Amino acid sequence: MTDLLITDAKPYGEDAVDLLVRDGVVAEIGTGLSAPEGTEVLDAGGNVLLPGLVDLHVHLREPGGEESETIETGSHAAALGGFTAVFAMPNTDPVADTAVVVEHVRRRGEEVGLVDVHPVGAVTTGLKGEKLAELGTMAASAAQVRMFSDDGRCVHDPLIMRRALEYASALDVVIAQHAEDHRLTGGAQAHEGPIASRLGLAGWPATAEETIVARDCALAREAGAALHVCHVSSLHSIAVLRAAKAQGVRVSAEVTPHHLLLTDGRLTGYDPVNKVNPPLRTGADTQAMREALAEGVIDVVATDHAPHASQYKDTEWAAAKPGMLGLQTALSVVIHTMVEPGLLDWHGVARVMSERPAEIGNLADQGRPIAVGEPATFALVDPDAQWTVRGAALASKAANTPYEGMRLPGAAVATVLRGRVTARDGKVMA
Repeated sequence: MTDLLITDAKPYGEDAVDLLVRDGVVAEIGTGLSAPEGTEVLDAGGNVLLPGLVDLHVHLREPGGEESETIETGSHAAALGGFTAVFAMPNTDPVADTAVVVEHVRRRGEEVGLVDVHPVGAVTTGLKGEKLAELGTMAASAAQVRMFSDDGRCVHDPLIMRRALEYASALDVVIAQHAEDHRLTGGAQAHEGPIASRLGLAGWPATAEETIVARDCALAREAGAALHVCHVSSLHSIAVLRAAKAQGVRVSAEVTPHHLLLTDGRLTGYDPVNKVNPPLRTGADTQAMREALAEGVIDVVATDHAPHASQYKDTEWAAAKPGMLGLQTALSVVIHTMVEPGLLDWHGVARVMSERPAEIGNLADQGRPIAVGEPATFALVDPDAQWTVRGAALASKAANTPYEGMRLPGAAVATVLRGRVTARDGKVMA
């Protein structure tokens, strides 16, 4: 492996230093460092250096949904967004509920080689919620599955969820729940409130999320298991999470970039690009998400990157599939909603987008400190950049971004995975 010299970088936005990387590990940090001839040089230009970003929640659609995304195109988007590891959800075709499927996903990620792709195994067979999938087999497989979820569907049966958490405790893995009581949301199209009523859209009540979060925290407490709550969207869920954590429950939670920034006010034009599950909620919910993330009640930002081919989005609202792109815009949205208002500094960004996600996902070589002897896995961020989002210009195979035409701050200008530059100046490095 070629040595790498990163010059004039500001770890966590602090004083500029040089970093010499050998064999994928930081060998030296100082000023005015030099390296032997043939060393690759990355001039950071005084930009912020962070540990590589880790996303606990992406949909790469492969196998079975390659018209919307592939592991290759999703990896391109991830690397360009500053990510060095992603967790791929199991709602593929076939469902990732066996060792064969999760090993395929892991192997394809390794073949592409731009980010570490960690398959998430299904909790129940076929995501049907009727019987547990082969959790132990997937955990022991070559894919080394450490997170299980039926994301897109709630594990609704409390007995099945209890058994899943008991297995999770024994296997030392995480159960990630899509918190939605479908008996309250059947046919729902938007957040239940005045805007949905005015538009004639069926309402998705916030209580459908809160009740499942409360139930599962109780089950996780009883099992002594690690529970992760996907895409928290309701301010009412925050109080439940705060109380559970105070009681020592092993619960973590994520918020998406779009639930940090966007509200149900965007639905007035019936544009299906704004249709997502859970739905965009009120400004009060959005503000509560930001405050809870800053406080640590919500642990991480996860994109819920959900690409859809045009035929699934360019249609009437009721027929459109829910979901939004997120990998290339996540960092900018966090800068806009959390850094610019002073809710997080760069250490805080590292905590919610790298360190804590790696801890939850049990990744020993991701989210590590920027220090001698640590893996050289980084995101280089230009905090002063400004760019206009264009879905057609993003690396994803799909273009369903809710930020189309929006001017966003900050950008990942280089990504390094164990000493190898995977993306630089808007281009993926083969």
